[in-house]
This record gives sequence, structure tokens and C-alpha cells, in this order.
Amino acid sequence: MLVISTNLDSYDLNILHALQRNGRATINELAETVGLSPSPVARRLRNLEAAGVITGYAALIDEAVLGYEFSVFVSVKLERQVDNALASFETAVRRFPEVVDCWLMTGNRDYLLRVATRGPADFERFLTSAFTKVPGVASIESSIPLRRVKAGLSRTLAG
Repeated sequence: MLVISTNLDSYDLNILHALQRNGRATINELAETVGLSPSPVARRLRNLEAAGVITGYAALIDEAVLGYEFSVFVSVKLERQVDNALASFETAVRRFPEVVDCWLMTGNRDYLLRVATRGPADFERFLTSAFTKVPGVASIESSIPLRRVKAGLSRTLAG
């Protein structure tokens, strides 16, 4: 595996920024955007992928267009924070399509989840009929976001 330094230059950062705006950009489009010829852009792109800076490519889906316009942040505290309890909870969470993001946290709560449903009634059904039945959960706290203020760019590329 080819390993490159994490000291990325302005061309690398511009390539990454362009891909964040349009992940389907061709080598030629990237070359034009960053001011290099296609060959060095292709080489830099391969190096960024090989180094794990670029971990994959994906389509961004608008959940609201699909009818899942209600997001809720759910903080979870487990009864015990031992390895098998963490693993058991994480396995359970992976089974719920409603849970679209899940982070292991520091602080007063053990996990932070983002749950996407069609509305408050669907969230209530998910919470009462499925999520509260996960073994080892001591407490759950839900927060409903009003609007997203910022999203999308990684810290190093946001400027």
C-alpha cells in the first residue's frame, strides 16, 4: 500500500473540496478546477485514496424527499459501560433502520443517535415498541432539532 504524508498541499485540498461539492467529477473536470493537467490529478487522487484520506464515494440522499423528514437526536445512557454491554447495544442499534447515525460518546451519556422517521407518531412508535426494549439501557433523552445550521464539509476543507 502506498502511504503519503498527511501534509496535504493546496492542490490536494482543492481536489478534496471539489469532490465534496461533486463526487462524480471526472478527472478532466477536477484538473480544470484545481489548475493541473489530468495526469497529476489522477495520481494525486490515487494517492489520496491509497492513504485513506478518501475512504469512498457515496450519493447524498435527501431523507425528507423520501418521507423521513422528522429527525430526533437521542442520548442513551447504559446501565453498565463494559465491553459486552457496549457491543450488545451497538449490535441492537444496527438492526434499526430508523437509526441513521450513532456515536459512542464521552460525558454523561454513552451514545448519541440520530433517528429519522416520517413524523412524531412514527418516532413514538419506534421508541415505545422497539427502542425501549433494547436490553441494558438505563435512560433515554430525546431532542428535536429545529433546523440544520451547518453540514457537509470536513473541518480541514471548510476553510
